[in-house]
Amino acid sequence: MCLPLLLLSANRLIISAMLFLAIASPTAFAQVPQPAEAPQPVERTMKSMISAIRANFLPDFVAPGDEAFQAGMTREMLSSINQSLASRLTQGTTTTFLTRLNQQGFEVYVWKLEFKDGNDDVLVFMALKDGKVGGFWLR
Repeated sequence: MCLPLLLLSANRLIISAMLFLAIASPTAFAQVPQPAEAPQPVERTMKSMISAIRANFLPDFVAPGDEAFQAGMTREMLSSINQSLASRLTQGTTTTFLTRLNQQGFEVYVWKLEFKDGNDDVLVFMALKDGKVGGFWLR
């Protein structure tokens, strides 16, 4: 006689736990909302650097960078990027801000760069610290 009562209590406990998880899980596992767009100064910096790639103009590309970024970027590196992307960039692009990350003391902003030619998209990562670009990657 005690066994059916125990089973009944166990069933109630399981059902209660399932209901709790069903109600709590959407809020408990919800992600922190990301801003819909990057701050305007950050967005302008990224777009000016993309324009500098298109123009293959190193001074404009490194201008927003910190000392290490400016010293580490060479004309050859920029020319290589320009050769692979310039024709696609001149056809037109659309940028979509995806997220901001905190990594190793930097704020890393991420965009999706879509080309009007319809070929592969590129992810743009721009790392900022104290308002200066410390890294800029295209993947």
